[in-house]
Amino acid sequence: MSIRRSIAVLLLLAGVTAAAQENTPDSTDLFFKHLELKEIVVTGLAGDAKMREMPAPVSVIRPADLAARAAGNSMHAIAAEPGVSEITTGGGISKPVIRGMGYNRVVVVNDGIRQEGQQWGDEHGIEVDGACVHSVEILKGPASLMYGSDALAGILIFHPEPVRAPGEVGGSFSGQYQTNNGLLAYSLAADGNHSGWIWNGRFSDKYARAYSNPVNGPVSNSGYRERAGSAMLGRNGSWGYTRLRFSYFHLHPGMIEGEGENFGYTPALPFQHVRHYKVVSDNTFHVGSGNLKVILGWQQNRRQEYEESEREAGLDFRLNTVNYDVRWQGNWNHDWKTAVGLAGMFQKSDNLGDEFLIPAYGLFDAGLFATATKTLGEWTLSGGLRADIRWLHSEARQGRFEDFRRRFSGISASLGAVRPLGDHFTLRANLARGFRAPNLAELGSNGEHEGTFRFEVGNKDLKPEYSLQGDLGLDFTSRYVSVQASAFVSRIDNYIFAARNGEYSDEGLPVYAFRSGLAHLGGGELGVDVHPIHQLHISSAFSCVYAREKGGDDLPLIPAPRLFSEIKWEITHDGQLFNNAFVAMNVDWNMAQNHFYAAGGTETATPAYCLLGASAGTDLVIKGKTRLSLYLVGSNLTNAAYYPHLSRLKYLGIYNMGRNITVKLVVPF
Repeated sequence: MSIRRSIAVLLLLAGVTAAAQENTPDSTDLFFKHLELKEIVVTGLAGDAKMREMPAPVSVIRPADLAARAAGNSMHAIAAEPGVSEITTGGGISKPVIRGMGYNRVVVVNDGIRQEGQQWGDEHGIEVDGACVHSVEILKGPASLMYGSDALAGILIFHPEPVRAPGEVGGSFSGQYQTNNGLLAYSLAADGNHSGWIWNGRFSDKYARAYSNPVNGPVSNSGYRERAGSAMLGRNGSWGYTRLRFSYFHLHPGMIEGEGENFGYTPALPFQHVRHYKVVSDNTFHVGSGNLKVILGWQQNRRQEYEESEREAGLDFRLNTVNYDVRWQGNWNHDWKTAVGLAGMFQKSDNLGDEFLIPAYGLFDAGLFATATKTLGEWTLSGGLRADIRWLHSEARQGRFEDFRRRFSGISASLGAVRPLGDHFTLRANLARGFRAPNLAELGSNGEHEGTFRFEVGNKDLKPEYSLQGDLGLDFTSRYVSVQASAFVSRIDNYIFAARNGEYSDEGLPVYAFRSGLAHLGGGELGVDVHPIHQLHISSAFSCVYAREKGGDDLPLIPAPRLFSEIKWEITHDGQLFNNAFVAMNVDWNMAQNHFYAAGGTETATPAYCLLGASAGTDLVIKGKTRLSLYLVGSNLTNAAYYPHLSRLKYLGIYNMGRNITVKLVVPF
């Protein structure tokens, strides 16, 4: 399907669906339920804003939606959203991709700071405990104004559980079992709010053996273990609040090589240990007509790969990061909602093993920004400017890396507008310029990347990426139908990617060299939700991305066009014994990806596939209180053999997970 044809489909579906509705009074409970989505508060440029006021596309995954999805990790539950994909390595590791861009082009925010976990690497995921995630915001498009370099594709914001009401103390137990890989997971949490003191704590544990599919059978060494703990202590007062958060995450996955016979819960050689430690001080002080936010964080990510010995790591990266963010948010002259601030980070990375891929390095960056939002009649305007500078020093400690220093700087900007058109339509438009400095893997790699079966060579002369993106969106809401349509075009100067150069290393691995060029991307998303009667929802979401290098080939790692459709029957919402009960069925159709980076055999085409799923769930209410919530989720019910275009195991001939049934239980106390 060409890009013109895909955009035509988006516009045609939106127009036909909207025109077919009657202009009737929107007075049903279900309509007000859709209005509530527009009232959701999200992370705006100048502070918290209502979702209906955002000029760029924003998706929100609510707690009930997260609970009803089956996931082996924190990312997998999010990848069903339109415009979002994942780079996968088996059942336990996945990395986010927004509109065809991933790695350091997506910023993940957790505990109020950007997650720094050596996200340039292919073979490990996001170091976040999924049980700690209460809801998720997905901001699509350049978002460098808020978080600086790297947010060209967008931002994932993981929100924790809200603080309990004063005087309340409670907790929960949750458990999960999956039939395909025997996944066993549980999480215990407790929290409270007493006399202005707030606190919480959580411990989570997860075990999975080898997953299976109808072609490969059990996939050797695809089992993994995951353990996480977190705690928070804070104080609320008339002056604001302060919170101190601690967290620890440990992932122990096997490294899949397409051979061997390890099908149990304990990974065999080769395997990884990925540990992430974090301490965050999150403070807000009421100052005049606004708030002064001060966030300081420290995090350490340590990734160890064991290939020949279970006691001594071959590859051993240790990354220390200090994050800082100081900003004032408030109203200026009663008409302007503004934010000004300074944010950045300091990093120090060391190689502690005997094998090396990237050099040890030091990094410091800072960004000064100002944003504003103003309402003029029916228009809501928002925008801002940010100036970033980054210093980088690559160290030549191991004798195979050059000692070099680079300084990168860039200006980011955004200007957007939102306007309602009558009672049913909302028009959104946004123009943004983003900035991304090259990471150390792109600049200084020189070694075997064990988990990806390739030898990588960096280019220290790479220039920063600069993007210019336009977004246009149209929302429609009526008594029986809601439609969200968005389209984007983007130009990225100095777009960086790795490609095979036809050479082989001394170990016989293909050599991948980092290069850059002028890239053009375009595509969009269309979501339609039809609710002909009070309890029935029929929804479909279509998304597509096309990306090419100017005068050259299609870009690598671009997901195929996708159509996800679901029919859901909401049985009860009456607060009686079985409350919030539902049943649903879905079809996930991923079209063939014939637009791929073929030069040097870097990528191959991927055939289309279709997955069938179903789910059901209910709360059990006794004496007016929810005593437990139970969910049953079926994935790939036809046991299809498939691999997504972004699967790293595709090139080993290993397919994704076959039929899987998940049982989830949540018990509040």
